[in-house]
Amino acid sequence: MVRMEVNLPPDLEPTVRERLVAAERDYSQGLQRSGRIAAIWRVSGQFANYCLFDVADNEELHECVSGLPMFPYISTTVEALSRHPNALGTTGS
Repeated sequence: MVRMEVNLPPDLEPTVRERLVAAERDYSQGLQRSGRIAAIWRVSGQFANYCLFDVADNEELHECVSGLPMFPYISTTVEALSRHPNALGTTGS
């Protein structure tokens, strides 16, 4: 799971901002269609989100995140998650 906080410069030209936002949407939706982003949530009141990635390894995660058009303006926090043994659908439940 990756928390991403976007910090676009306040003096960024509006047309550049619009292009970045559109490119980010397209790239993110491509990752969702491919299943690499399994879920995405917006953090209310912030220019931030949480993405649950379904990738093979850390290298693939880095490839996905660093490919984001807004990557130069994003602060990330990565949390490695594992299935909980008490979760429904795990072996023995």
